[in-house]
Amino acid sequence: MKSIRQRLLLWQIGALVIAAALEGFLTYRLAWNAFNHSRDNGLQLIAYSVVRHGMRPAPDHADPHLPAPAGAADAPDEASTDLGHFTTQIWTLDGRLIYSSVADGGPPLQAAGLNVATWNGEDWRVYTLVDRQRIVQVSVTAADRQNRFAEFLPWLLAPLGILVVLLWLLIHTGVKTALSPLNAWGTDLRRREGRDLHAVATAALPEELVPLGEALNQLLARVNTLLTSQRTLLADVAHELNTPLAAVKLQAQIARRSGDATRQAALDELDQGIERATHLVAQLLQMARLEPGVRERQAGPVRLDALAAEVVAAFSARADAHGIDLGLAPSAVAWVPGDEEDLRVLLNNLVDNALRYVPAGGRVDVQVTAEGGRVRLGVSDTGPGIPEADRERALRRFVRLSPLQGDGNRNGNGSGLGLSIVAQVVAQHGGTLSLDEREGGGLSVRIDLPATAAPR
Repeated sequence: MKSIRQRLLLWQIGALVIAAALEGFLTYRLAWNAFNHSRDNGLQLIAYSVVRHGMRPAPDHADPHLPAPAGAADAPDEASTDLGHFTTQIWTLDGRLIYSSVADGGPPLQAAGLNVATWNGEDWRVYTLVDRQRIVQVSVTAADRQNRFAEFLPWLLAPLGILVVLLWLLIHTGVKTALSPLNAWGTDLRRREGRDLHAVATAALPEELVPLGEALNQLLARVNTLLTSQRTLLADVAHELNTPLAAVKLQAQIARRSGDATRQAALDELDQGIERATHLVAQLLQMARLEPGVRERQAGPVRLDALAAEVVAAFSARADAHGIDLGLAPSAVAWVPGDEEDLRVLLNNLVDNALRYVPAGGRVDVQVTAEGGRVRLGVSDTGPGIPEADRERALRRFVRLSPLQGDGNRNGNGSGLGLSIVAQVVAQHGGTLSLDEREGGGLSVRIDLPATAAPR
């Protein structure tokens, strides 16, 4: 059973039925005891009444020494079989029966007080009163008493049944009302369009449903942020791809129409355009792979200093071709928790970004240090650097800073994604990123990551 409404109704109505059954049983027992007590008092009153007012004994058992009370009722002339009425018997003090309201007699003489006796296969309630001159015994069958009590029982239990039905209706209505916000949410969400992700109302919710409403609103906000980011990304990608592809097409047309003297220069321009487009597509793929849920990340200890050495070695040929001194500064053995592929993307973008903006004869240093449970990755270069006012903006997607003039000119073929990819990887690994000015000029990128123990 998965329905909350059915579970609540089952538990509450089940508890109500059990409580009603227990209450009915207790009511029955208390009422039965009270009824017996009242009827026993009635037997006692009848016995005292017989003693006080007297009763004419039957002729066969007449005692000449006992005066006949005035106004006493005559004994029955024929045997009475109606055992449902009170049966009255009178004995002398020596135990001789001198009167009985039934021809065959009644229950045998009992001890003084209230007794339960069995006679003629039936249980009798008997009250015996001992007087100075006689013994009076009044009795009635237990079956007669139960029958009379049964006449009152429906009227006794009817209010309880009505109460159970009324409470069931109230519980059903209460559960339905309490869960109505969930139905309203379902109706509201089903009617919404795909982009309608505004928060659901929580002001009128019961206290127990407020956390659920807030969690739903947080989820809607995250989904809205994700969809907005994706829509923005698609729009930016379409815009960014349009420019290099249009440039490649134009350069191909120029190369086709150029003469032999200018064709080589046109082909060189075409190669640069293809390289920029290829670089942009590669970084777009990297950025797409970093989106949550795109792929399952392999979290484990990664030796960052060894990974940095691999990346430096991979870019060394390119650095030599551009006359740039790329090297790995003395580094410590350092392990960090994370995904090795993502960390490789981070290092690739840092080194690639530095090589793009460092002029010939410049220098790029990569270093890994460990201290106080943290691992620091540093990449510094002797390029033009980034003005302090632009450093925060440089971490955003598709932000290209204006080329600097003079000896530190940028080549202007960046995509505006390198540092934003680095920032995204750092955030996913619980690290911090800072951009500072390198001593002597240039840019210094520092990344602090949590350290972990080396695998055994």
